[in-house]
Amino acid sequence: MQYIQSPKTIQGCIFCDALAESDDLTNLVVVRGQRAFVMLNRYPYTTGHVMVVPVDHLSSLEKLDPPTRAEIMELAARSIQILEAVYHPQGFNVGINIGEAAGAGIVDHVHMHVVPRWSGDTNFMSTLGMTRVLPEILEDTYRRLKTGWDALEGSA
Repeated sequence: MQYIQSPKTIQGCIFCDALAESDDLTNLVVVRGQRAFVMLNRYPYTTGHVMVVPVDHLSSLEKLDPPTRAEIMELAARSIQILEAVYHPQGFNVGINIGEAAGAGIVDHVHMHVVPRWSGDTNFMSTLGMTRVLPEILEDTYRRLKTGWDALEGSA
């Protein structure tokens, strides 16, 4: 709630800013790779909605080098694996919106969304009230996913 109610002063890039900070919980950075990282979406469509973000501040997928694109896909696959273990969704939406016309909220820094889905997860609140109801706060989601990542890394 504090984030939603605070004044919005967007300067710089939220992804680059989050990456530059060391407090991963505050910045919702779940895991850092060499060329990309995974963070929670502050305005999630559903609980567990994460974004896989390249370290490089580039606007489109084809501008990234092949190793970065490969790491983004690997982190997306691992995100699905962890979300399945933690939340047991019935499906996923995975995608990248490139450019404002395609729905990119942050146009200058490409990123991939991984959104867990359940049958009936869009209800009257989303449809009529244009409001989303999430069953847990972002910090709890962060802790659950961070524990899942740590367990996955420990078993590798």
